[in-house]
Amino acid sequence: MEVVHDYKKLKQKYQQPASKKAGFFIPVNQNKNKNMYYNENTVIYFNGQFVKAAEAKTDLYSQSLHYGYAVFEGIRSYPINGSTKMFKGKEHYDRLRHSAKVMRIPFEYTTEKLMELTYEVLKRNNFTDAYIRPIVLCSPNMALSKGKESYLAIETWEWTNGYMSNKMKIMTSSYRRPNADAFHVDAKVSGHYVNSILACQEAKDNGFDEALVLDSNGFVAESSGANIFYENDGVLYTAPKGNILPGITRATVIELCKELNIPVEEKLFTPAEMKGADAGFFCGTAAEVVALSSLDNVEFKKNWEDSLSYVIQQAYKCKVLEQQFRIEEKAVA
Repeated sequence: MEVVHDYKKLKQKYQQPASKKAGFFIPVNQNKNKNMYYNENTVIYFNGQFVKAAEAKTDLYSQSLHYGYAVFEGIRSYPINGSTKMFKGKEHYDRLRHSAKVMRIPFEYTTEKLMELTYEVLKRNNFTDAYIRPIVLCSPNMALSKGKESYLAIETWEWTNGYMSNKMKIMTSSYRRPNADAFHVDAKVSGHYVNSILACQEAKDNGFDEALVLDSNGFVAESSGANIFYENDGVLYTAPKGNILPGITRATVIELCKELNIPVEEKLFTPAEMKGADAGFFCGTAAEVVALSSLDNVEFKKNWEDSLSYVIQQAYKCKVLEQQFRIEEKAVA
């Protein structure tokens, strides 16, 4: 990635107006239909076939429905050179296969086959800028035993991220991240997200935009659906692996910091250490890089556009679009 001067046009070009109705997994440009994710023409891949989403069926006796025993991924595709390209599709599908393995769900698809099927789903729906949701569901089984058979679904919908210009108010949640001794927290498991729903809704019920979730020891872990960084005195900090879902976007941010010579440190920290810092942001595949305005009503000190975090936000957008990133000296002063 070449680093040169002058990045002012990026803000106008890539920042989009936020929608108060938007969520991490909800497209901003919703149509007026009751279902915002698919219509009568939408095609998905399900159980070995390309079928209409409206006609797909799953079993009501599935372990996935009753116990949350399923694994999934969230992947973004972007318009690149007149076509569409998944961002880090291989890494996402490698993680999906890892999640199935540690959860003892039988799953025989290769990463290469998964990517091939996904591009076919995008093609059949004529999607370029899209969110992709592959999910591995288990067969009917009411017993508390490992999966006997699995079914793959790959769903997509059009996506426009409305969080790029949002300054989110967040609160420390009373709900804790699942204990790493009780769950495979490095796997993306459907049942884990009941915890996310509780934390996120608690925040919204209290007038905040999102939640900051702690681990079982009281250290900052992540948000309800994204990893977190904060900035202080020219250094970015993020929670280490162990009690978080180590996000692919998180890894990309760390890569960008190294490319841009921005110091980044993985360490345990408390909400008190984060409050009143220079800046903070959430990051994830759907969220991309989301500016934070305050934690527990304590505002971050710097104007977002004057922070190193803002530089990372713009660099990330260029990264996913495979465009050259330009930066001016004062942005990293």
